[in-house]
Amino acid sequence: MSIRLTFVNLYLKNFVRPSLARLTEPEAARRHLERSAALVPGVPREARYLEDRVPGPGGTVPVEWVSCGRAERRRVILYLHGGAYLMGSPKTHRSITAPLARLTGMRVMVPDYRLAPEHPAPAAVEDALAAYATLLAQGYAANDIALSGESAGGGLLFALLLLAQEKGYPPPGCIAAFSPWVDLAHTGASIRENAHCEVMLPAERVNEVAAFYIGDGDPRDPIISPLYGDFVNPPPAFITVGEPEILRDDSLRMADRLREAGGEVEMHRTPDVPHAWQFFGPHLPEARSSMESAAAFIRVRLGATALAV
Repeated sequence: MSIRLTFVNLYLKNFVRPSLARLTEPEAARRHLERSAALVPGVPREARYLEDRVPGPGGTVPVEWVSCGRAERRRVILYLHGGAYLMGSPKTHRSITAPLARLTGMRVMVPDYRLAPEHPAPAAVEDALAAYATLLAQGYAANDIALSGESAGGGLLFALLLLAQEKGYPPPGCIAAFSPWVDLAHTGASIRENAHCEVMLPAERVNEVAAFYIGDGDPRDPIISPLYGDFVNPPPAFITVGEPEILRDDSLRMADRLREAGGEVEMHRTPDVPHAWQFFGPHLPEARSSMESAAAFIRVRLGATALAV
């Protein structure tokens, strides 16, 4: 464990987790994430951001295009940000999307999908599908598109796979998920087993938070909790999770689910790291290493040549 990771864990345990345990209003949680994102160092200086909009079922969906330097035009990444479906935006997650653009040499599209509780399920996955459909309509071949996301965004990408499958869209070339939240019924043993060692997410609040997004739905509906979905020939997947996370078993069980459906999964389990540690940017060695591995996976699976990192 690096010295920087030690300090990150101490900060999360002593300041962030207690704050999240106290927050009860989504608006307060959104302000908390925006303040936290502004403190994360290491976003590439050469990153460029372009605002755009795509047609969606609830009106147009704002998206942000992220690139670093001269990005190739044939291949693209659709990134779905985390934030418990309650908070977050393309701007709060630039510490992930900008390094991902730099390490892959690809443009990254980040939808600003509708958030709960104002817009419960299935609003987020409908907006994600709208973004995916737009990429296809723009001429990108499905096997030249990678899906990626962390936490709720990681769960959202698997829900998007299921919805795209249901609607007859071709599957993407690969997926890369960081600490995905795929079971909002919270049946994994790690919710209880890791409650004492999880440094960021308060285990006692997970059902309350999930309820904002579930609304009147069923927590085991595959579009809400894709762990319960039936995948058909899923694309190659890169999944990574921290051993101390309360959501550890979400990742492990999703990997098993994809393998049972005939999918190829590259599973990474990392000791000592907090939930979705990639968010803490390339100045954290463990985050940088994970992002480099994910970027290499994406480039190989999309048939691109390797980039020096």
